[in-house]
Amino acid sequence: MNRKLRMGMLGGGEGAFIGAIHRFAAQADGQIELVCGAFSSDSAKSLTSGRKLYLADNRIYPSYKEMIEQEAKLPADERMDFLSIVTPNHMHFEPAMLALDKGFHVLIEKPITLSLHEAEQLQTKLEETGLLLALAHTYTGYPMVKEAKSIIENGVLGKIRKVFVNYHQGWLSTLLEEEGNKQAAWRTDPSKSGICGAMGDIGVHAFNLAEYISGLKVSHISAQLNTVVDGRRLDDDGMVMLKFGNGASGILTACQVAAGEENNLSIKIYGEKGGLEWHQMEPNTLLLKFADKPMQVLRAGQAYLSPVATQNSRTPAGHPEGYLEAFGNIYLNFAAVISSRLNHADEKICKPEFEGIDAGLRGMLFIEKVVESHYSELKWIRLST
Repeated sequence: MNRKLRMGMLGGGEGAFIGAIHRFAAQADGQIELVCGAFSSDSAKSLTSGRKLYLADNRIYPSYKEMIEQEAKLPADERMDFLSIVTPNHMHFEPAMLALDKGFHVLIEKPITLSLHEAEQLQTKLEETGLLLALAHTYTGYPMVKEAKSIIENGVLGKIRKVFVNYHQGWLSTLLEEEGNKQAAWRTDPSKSGICGAMGDIGVHAFNLAEYISGLKVSHISAQLNTVVDGRRLDDDGMVMLKFGNGASGILTACQVAAGEENNLSIKIYGEKGGLEWHQMEPNTLLLKFADKPMQVLRAGQAYLSPVATQNSRTPAGHPEGYLEAFGNIYLNFAAVISSRLNHADEKICKPEFEGIDAGLRGMLFIEKVVESHYSELKWIRLST
């Protein structure tokens, strides 16, 4: 195969925030092209959005069902290779199931579904079809996050003892959902967002980052959810105590009413020999600390980094990389695995470097158990599949 991969998109039309981000990320490396889409539940808006992206009218669809059905009927050298789903949470499951059923790989926004049960059904469908699913856990795409993961895998910090992970925003400090803000409206609507607000939107990112970097699985949680803004239907703040399988402990906080904060995601992990620290607001820097020697400041783009961090770096040292590039790494790695399949290459050579169904299941399990813990009189709730 000597061509770009062909992508279809569900959602992401005019007025949507994340659609343009995904399109930029997908096309950043010249490996993927957008060939079709159903960009809105409003068929006229979908058509207008598709035309602005220079798609032919016959590849702009009024619904996801029509898009998937019609694309499946096209010749193999024309139809999309995979579907990118960038809709609110309640529109993840059914389109993903149909796309997989019709033979298309899927890239999907987080959280993966509205419920753990839906995520389990997706897992079964993936096992039946043998197709690929990538989950858009953006922050795992940063080179220095991958470097942090590599450092821990190589035992540099020794046995992990403590994890602190925090994601703080301030944009929902007022009742923005009542002021015509679409992003706030669906995220605070249980029918579209699910059973969690802040904890499902950004807390699941923090949870994923803690498990991704540490290489550990959370075994038990103790959670408290808060709804700070009067009139809001879902949590906008919360804290979770964590127990990990190896005996380590941790604290996770997720807050969308921290007035003045933007996207302040940070993680600190400590082991027997030292610790590390990463902040999304300064993503090119990873701090490595030791009990018996000076702190090291590791920087993206440098030759001393691990192969996986180097492979996911796009610019020379000193040139900032950020959110868009991290998104791009997810698409680039996903495309590499799809291409290896299309070329009948040995998939062991192209190791998937993106989160998939396992992370999706863990995220939904986390969300459901956080809510259970919040309402329970028990001190600890077991997190198990």
